[in-house]
Amino acid sequence: MKTVTRRAYIVSFFAASLHAATDGTSSLRGKLRPGEKPMLATSDGRLIGLSGDSPTMQVLNDKRLAGVDFEVVGRFQGTDRFLVDPIHKKSMFVHKQGKPLMISYWCDVCAIRTYAPGICMCCQEETALDLN
Repeated sequence: MKTVTRRAYIVSFFAASLHAATDGTSSLRGKLRPGEKPMLATSDGRLIGLSGDSPTMQVLNDKRLAGVDFEVVGRFQGTDRFLVDPIHKKSMFVHKQGKPLMISYWCDVCAIRTYAPGICMCCQEETALDLN
């Protein structure tokens, strides 16, 4: 089952990349610096400020993601600001061992998955970061 899921993910990832090339969106990759004003430190030494919708900002402010190899998809708003596409477009990835992993959050008690950190809507326990 995982093989099919990964294949489907890879196909959708490349399809999204192709779509991004035609609609003015771009991707940006670097080390995430969460905080009140989240930043991405790129490999060429630039610090790019990140913004997005409310759930996206919750992910960008998740301290568990500090310093990870992080990729966002969206649009530049000037040379030092980047607007991340809305959360429903799956526009944020963590790269590990050369593979892009989707970011989600999981409640082990209730088996509920969300796409922004916080407490479980059911049991009120903190959700765990789940990269898949």
